[in-house]
Amino acid sequence: MIVPSTPQLKRMVAYVGFPVVLLLLWDFAIVLAFKLLYWEWVGSPHVPLGLYGSAIGVVVGFRNNSAYGRWWEGRQLWGSVVNNSRSLAREAITIIRSPKAEEQAEVNALIRDLVHHQIAFVHALRQHLRQLPPWEELERILPGEDLAYLRTRANVPLELQLRMGQLLQQARERNWFDALAWQALDRNLDDLADAQGGLERIKNTPMPKQYDYFPQLFVNIYCLVLPMGMVEHLGWFTPLGSTLVGFMFLALDKIGRDLEDPFDNTIFDVPMTSITKSIEINLRQLLGETAFPEPEKPIHGVLW
Repeated sequence: MIVPSTPQLKRMVAYVGFPVVLLLLWDFAIVLAFKLLYWEWVGSPHVPLGLYGSAIGVVVGFRNNSAYGRWWEGRQLWGSVVNNSRSLAREAITIIRSPKAEEQAEVNALIRDLVHHQIAFVHALRQHLRQLPPWEELERILPGEDLAYLRTRANVPLELQLRMGQLLQQARERNWFDALAWQALDRNLDDLADAQGGLERIKNTPMPKQYDYFPQLFVNIYCLVLPMGMVEHLGWFTPLGSTLVGFMFLALDKIGRDLEDPFDNTIFDVPMTSITKSIEINLRQLLGETAFPEPEKPIHGVLW
């Protein structure tokens, strides 16, 4: 996610890049043909640029709203993961207790194991959505025997949720918490599963290709027609007006395409690395641990 502290004109211009250069060259070609070669047929003031631009703006705006809706839903679902991770850890630490003093060490070990699995879950979920291997992250959190089993599973976050459920079941069987506490803890796991399912739905259901192809086609056609409709009135200043308007439409088209997949491991993603590191820091502090990673910081104006 781009988080610059000040406007970056260079990045804004480079954002569209090559298509704007082609448009500028096309504008000059139209002006030269009209002014020097006297090809009057390349220019027509009767081209309804305003009507075309309004129609294309509606189409591109509708597509961009849909794309941003996907991005924002992804951010909301990650917010649910944050909240339920904290709630699960807090409830486990404050609720799970043994009436026998000699079992307290086992209780503390189970709570630590449960919270570590939740930390592993959020990192595994991030890598799962980015379609990257999670093992480098998980090796520093989980013991080797757990990793060996997880390497055989297709959906690592789901397996980690199953393991957390099994840990809670073990504590319940030993009467370390009552039925009401079980419902609260299990509800958190259910909400985490719902959030994971929503995130996977966004990742595995791309925008319809028509939403991507036709707006881009319409914008490109409009940019080709722009200098033809302007050259008779603007003359040598046609590249200035046409390129400026074309840049706006090309940028709007690219914004929608960049937001379509919020988990594509690009600079336009939901900042999942920052979110998961924040969860790990919070949960380790709840456990009373002092060794945890540094918060993620923007790199060249990008928060990952």
